Amino acid sequence: MTDNIKSVNHARGSQSRAEGQRQKHVVAAHIVLAIGALSLVLTGWRLWPEQQLPPLPDFTAYEDVDARKDAFFGYFLPLVEMRNAEILQLRTQLLRLRENMDSLSGRQQRQVQRLAADYEIEAFDIAEPGDWDTLLRRVDVVPPSLALAQAANESGWGASRFAQEGNNYFGHWCYVPGCGLIPDSRPAGARHEVAAFDSPEQSVQRYIRNLNSHDAYRDLRLKRSQLRENEELITGLELAEGLTQYSQRGQEYIRELQAMIRFNNLDELDEAGNL
Repeated sequence: MTDNIKSVNHARGSQSRAEGQRQKHVVAAHIVLAIGALSLVLTGWRLWPEQQLPPLPDFTAYEDVDARKDAFFGYFLPLVEMRNAEILQLRTQLLRLRENMDSLSGRQQRQVQRLAADYEIEAFDIAEPGDWDTLLRRVDVVPPSLALAQAANESGWGASRFAQEGNNYFGHWCYVPGCGLIPDSRPAGARHEVAAFDSPEQSVQRYIRNLNSHDAYRDLRLKRSQLRENEELITGLELAEGLTQYSQRGQEYIRELQAMIRFNNLDELDEAGNL
């Protein structure tokens, strides 16, 4: 569940401007993937040290809606693509380990067990194919279109208090006192806070891990797995259907995300990324 953070109204731009935006996003995605392929370090699963990331724009400084969108998508697309590249590398290794699951070393078994625990799989059994299926359903990408639409929606295009003060772009909650920011509208007796992160990159990482591990998004992961099995493209329009529990608005929230994806041509990023 997330707070219902209002997104900025979407002004309709010209077709040529939309096409220009799309081209910029696609180019950015390919540049990041190329760099990531050269610099991926398996230890820690990071592509770039955090200090080398570009500075965060002040999204509130943009009066023009299209300019703000350009800045927002231009900043967050590389973060999403980098994390997806890391996950795909990890997934490739897991597939190789699964092929040899009967002859894994003790170290390899411990690594897989730790990863399964990290993805909130209890009592993972190395010898059980079904447990490997569960793990592989969780270690997978989130379509850029979905991540960008949710970030824009949940953070008001980067203008919300939680984004500005806590680098929280996806409406994550936490429940330990002091873990984040207290919502002004929090009901009496409620204990949740809106999580605070050290950087937008951490917010992206937590968001993707949340979709990949929380029981609330099991339907999303099953849909993604079905698309893979059928060799179909994994898209935000499809996976959005598995987010009924992400917001109190339910189906209304899903329809809004899908409309944002279509209006901003974000679905073309999924195709360009060939996930």
